[in-house]
Amino acid sequence: MRTDDARAGRSAVTIPGTPPPKLPELVRADDRLTFIYLERCLVHRDSNAITAQDDRGTVHIPAASLNVLLLGPGTRVTHQAVSLLAESGATAVWVGEQGVRYYAHGRSLARSTRLLEAQASKVTNRNARLAVAREMYAMRFPGEDTSGLTMQQLRGREGARVRRLYREHAERTGVQWQKRDYDPEDFTAGDLVNQALSAANTSLYGVVHAVIVALGCSPGLGFIHTGHERSFVYDVADLYKAETTIPTAFDVAARNPADVAAETRRTMRDAMHDRAFLDRCVGDIRRLLLPEPKAAPDDEQADPAPTDSYWDEDLVKIWDEKDDPLAGGVNYSDDVDF
Repeated sequence: MRTDDARAGRSAVTIPGTPPPKLPELVRADDRLTFIYLERCLVHRDSNAITAQDDRGTVHIPAASLNVLLLGPGTRVTHQAVSLLAESGATAVWVGEQGVRYYAHGRSLARSTRLLEAQASKVTNRNARLAVAREMYAMRFPGEDTSGLTMQQLRGREGARVRRLYREHAERTGVQWQKRDYDPEDFTAGDLVNQALSAANTSLYGVVHAVIVALGCSPGLGFIHTGHERSFVYDVADLYKAETTIPTAFDVAARNPADVAAETRRTMRDAMHDRAFLDRCVGDIRRLLLPEPKAAPDDEQADPAPTDSYWDEDLVKIWDEKDDPLAGGVNYSDDVDF
C-alpha cells in the first residue's frame, strides 16, 4: 500500500497514469451520447477511452462524451474502466439479460446539490409536490388545464390516453394488440410487441436514470410514483413514452426481427438522438424543480437566471441556521465566543 508522501512530511511524488479530467473539460450531460449497451465482453480502458473486447475485436468508446453505459450479462469490468467512467461523469448501469432488468448504477457528474435540495423541498411539501405532479401531467396533455384536477382525475386521464395510444399504433402498424402483459422474470413470455415495450422502457429508464443522477437529483424521490428507489426515474420517463417507447415497440414488432431486444435498443437510441433527447430531458427536470424566475415589477430587480457555474460548481459549504451557507475549509474558531 502506498503512503501519502505529502502527509508523511516528504516531498510529493508524481502519480503515474493519465490524470483525471477537470470539471470544465467534461462534456455536459445534455450534450452527450445517450447510451451504449454491452454484453459478454471485457470492458477496459485505453487512455481516455473505454474499450469493449471480445473474440471479434476491440471497440473504443470515448468516455467523456458518454452518458450511460449499460452493462449486460457476461461483462467483466476492470478497475481502470470504472475509474475512467467515474472521472468522466459517465454513469454505468448494470442490467440483466437482454438489458431489461436494473441492478445498480455508478456515480454522477453533479458537484452541486442545488437541484437535489429543491427536489427534497418540493417532495416533502404537499402543495409543492402536487404542483409538480400536475405540471408533469400538463406536459403530457398540451393545451389542457390541469391546475384544478385531483390526482385521481389525472391518473384516469393518463390511463385513457395510454390505452388510446396502444390502439392507434396497433392500427398504424398492423400489429395485433391485446393488453400490456409481461413477466419481469421471463422476458420471452410476452408476445413480440410486449417484449419490445419492455426493452424500450428499460432503455429509456437507463438514460433518464443517468440524466437524473448526472444532475445530482435523487432517483428515489418521486412526485407521482413513490416508495421505490427509482420513483423519480419512472416519473420523468413517463413524460416521453408516448413519443418514444410506444411507437418504437410497435414499429419493431411490425418488422418481426430475429433479436427483438437488440433491434429495440438500436431503434430507441436513434429515436432519442434524433429528438435531442438528453437536452430536452435535462431542461425538463430543471424546469420542474427550479422554474424560471418570474418577471419582477418595474420597480424591482428580477432574480438572476442560473449560470453554468450554478449547476456545476465544485464547492463544499457549511450550513448556518441564520445566514447563507458559509465557505468550507475555514477554521471559524476566532469568530465565536465559547
